[in-house]
Amino acid sequence: MSEIHDEYVDGDINTIEGGEDDEYDDETTSALDRASTARNVLEYVATALADDPAAVSVTASEQGSKVLLSLNVGAEDMGRVIGRRGRTAQALRTLVGAAGARDGVVTSVDIVD
Repeated sequence: MSEIHDEYVDGDINTIEGGEDDEYDDETTSALDRASTARNVLEYVATALADDPAAVSVTASEQGSKVLLSLNVGAEDMGRVIGRRGRTAQALRTLVGAAGARDGVVTSVDIVD
């Protein structure tokens, strides 16, 4: 058995350099700017799901401390993006929420018809 050492070792791969919020330390950075990862994730996944990727667009608006991402897709792709019983839509919301949380932003996804 090996001994466990709780001492810091310079260059140890299990240590984190800097905090999670290093990129957005400036308090003047808006939630819309910080939600770029969540927006890009939503656009990427929706484009991959759609038969007509040119019809996919994502717009972002700020509502208090929350960012609302509105997803527009073609009429023929609406069912594919929502899925049976809304399961695909819920999975999209969960995925985008996790991407937003990575940057410290609470997101909400609205699928616009």
